[in-house]
Amino acid sequence: MSDDLKGLLVVSLEQAVAAPYLSGRLAEAGARVIKIERAEGDFARGYDHLVHGESAYFVWLNRGKESVVLDLRQEADKAVMEAMLAEADIFIQNLAPGAITRLGFDPARLRAMNDRLITVSISGYGEEGAFADRKAYDLLVQAESGLSAITGNAEGSARVGVSVCDIACGMTAHQAVLQALYARHTTGKGRHIAVSLFHALTDWMNVPYLQFAYGGKAPDRNGLSHPTIAPYGAFACRDGKQVLFSIQNEREWARFCAALLGNADLATDPRFDSNSHRVANRPALDALIEQAFQSDDRDTIADRLEAAGIANGRVNSMDDLARHPQNRFVEVETPTGPVRLLAPGAVVDGQTPDFGPVPALDAHGDRVRAEFGQG
Repeated sequence: MSDDLKGLLVVSLEQAVAAPYLSGRLAEAGARVIKIERAEGDFARGYDHLVHGESAYFVWLNRGKESVVLDLRQEADKAVMEAMLAEADIFIQNLAPGAITRLGFDPARLRAMNDRLITVSISGYGEEGAFADRKAYDLLVQAESGLSAITGNAEGSARVGVSVCDIACGMTAHQAVLQALYARHTTGKGRHIAVSLFHALTDWMNVPYLQFAYGGKAPDRNGLSHPTIAPYGAFACRDGKQVLFSIQNEREWARFCAALLGNADLATDPRFDSNSHRVANRPALDALIEQAFQSDDRDTIADRLEAAGIANGRVNSMDDLARHPQNRFVEVETPTGPVRLLAPGAVVDGQTPDFGPVPALDAHGDRVRAEFGQG
């Protein structure tokens, strides 16, 4: 699996999250990824210094790449870039709108020079339209896309706790690149791919959009409770920790009443004898559950739910996640020592791939410049 894309050359003029996510996935599959950085480096290198001096974002997204510092305002460095792109299979860039053309590396020109080249431009809002020239960052797009309007609780909106717009964009770009590689196998021709944070995330927003556009219903912000199913939400236990569980049908509801609430008759109580009635009487239902869950600590309640066949999940802290029994890990080298990361989601033929090291700034500069004519 680590050699699936062996032999492909990827040149990525990238920073932050979305473009490095794409190129990182290509590197993990065996492509050679040359990461072009400015003299000060990808600014994600400085987002934090919490991984024994390295940035958590940078370690996650840049394993297995080669780092080369180029100043594309200088003719010698532009020549190195031009030579790389003449041989490249994929060119990725996520500079500010219009910047790549001003530097002389317009994707249309590059593909005219190398018709097998797949070019990928990642932006905030796309290459056309009224917002095309706007800067965009993850949290700004969470707000602009409407995601913030449906995330949070009755007290107000909340940020999704990870860079979901950046990640959605990187994932969408990865899918489009793999499709383009497959098409090139048949046609021999590359193509241009434009992916934006906004459009990648609004695709994910289609269910609330359709509910509103056709049904006139805008989803409420419900925190950790489901808006139309009850009980389906998070409840505090004796130790103050929460467990989230879901009742999906009347058989489960009856088991829950008997095993967790200690009162089988509640299953046929007119206030609670259907999902619609339970939603309508949610405050009274929640009060009964909250009282019952004070009998035990969170992990014990979760075990009792599991024994009753009720789907559940603990509302885990980062400490809980770090010790979770279901975790898989991978280890990568960084300039300041090895780091253990949570493994990618896919397991292929029972194996997770090996990953190359996270590069220091310009770690491969001399070798790459020599290779592409400026040694």
